[in-house]
Amino acid sequence: MSVIVDTSVWIEYFRSGNNFEKLDFLIDENLVVINNLILAELIPFLKSRNQKKVIKLLNHINKLEIHIEWDQLIEFQYKCLKNGLNGVGIPDLIIIQNAKQNHCEIYSLDNHFKLIKDIVKIKLIA
Repeated sequence: MSVIVDTSVWIEYFRSGNNFEKLDFLIDENLVVINNLILAELIPFLKSRNQKKVIKLLNHINKLEIHIEWDQLIEFQYKCLKNGLNGVGIPDLIIIQNAKQNHCEIYSLDNHFKLIKDIVKIKLIA
């Protein structure tokens, strides 16, 4: 099992470092994966704070290739809208698609993932 760790988890982890036994466990067990979308959200923030060591460590995490299937993203978005979820962004849908393509679970603190979980059948780390 691999787990895509979403940007929301990393940001909170870097801010406080508290109560993240779950992320520490996933890291220790080498279960964490990442993709370029998540890195693109994290690295500018880290660069602005001169966090070169953290950037280097993030770049050493197993990286999943992103293969966007636009028709599937459109279907995900349609299902969200049909179920009253109109605030789910394309980046979140791409992360969901990437997780499904690679049979991964998602670890996120973002409520969008919890709301969409049953609609598009994803596995979340709770």
